[in-house]
Amino acid sequence: MDDEELESALAGAVRGDSAAFACLWRAQQPALLRYLRVIVGDAAEDVASETWLQTARALRGFTGTAAGFRVWLFTIARNRAIDERRRVRRRPEEPRDLTERELPATYPDAATEVIQHSETDWALSVIATLPKEQAEAVTLRVVAGLDVAQTAQVLGKRPGAVRIASMRGLRRLAEHAEVQARRAASRPPLDLHSPRTEGV
Repeated sequence: MDDEELESALAGAVRGDSAAFACLWRAQQPALLRYLRVIVGDAAEDVASETWLQTARALRGFTGTAAGFRVWLFTIARNRAIDERRRVRRRPEEPRDLTERELPATYPDAATEVIQHSETDWALSVIATLPKEQAEAVTLRVVAGLDVAQTAQVLGKRPGAVRIASMRGLRRLAEHAEVQARRAASRPPLDLHSPRTEGV
């Protein structure tokens, strides 16, 4: 969805049009979930739901552009994520075995879905190994597609600090052992019989 379509959906959603709100959700939910997976891990779905609930409640009072809406949405998400991290620190959940009734249903295409999403999940898990500031900056810039100024607004930091955190995060990712191993595995093997290597 381009910014013009997003502006139109936003205007409708502010007026209370549920179909327009659904368009906003479909356009922003994938990037929002990816961001939250890096920030809160397995709680991403719950925090995303809380984010959209708060967004729906407050949307009638929103004034601004599509870009402003994205900043507002990710700021709400970040605040909900901070709340979730505090909640977990105060009351860590005890792991327990699920009964058969509580186990999620499996579907025939589950394996296909896992394969399709494995690269994204792998990338998010690697980003999540970065220091918190760098992980957030890289996720908002690269995964959510916010620019430096928008990312700075969400994080409550200066644009220069966001640029530095992003640059350091991307440098760390480039040096990450798993990233380098994947790069090496994707390079074609050196052909020792090719004319270029003869006489070397």
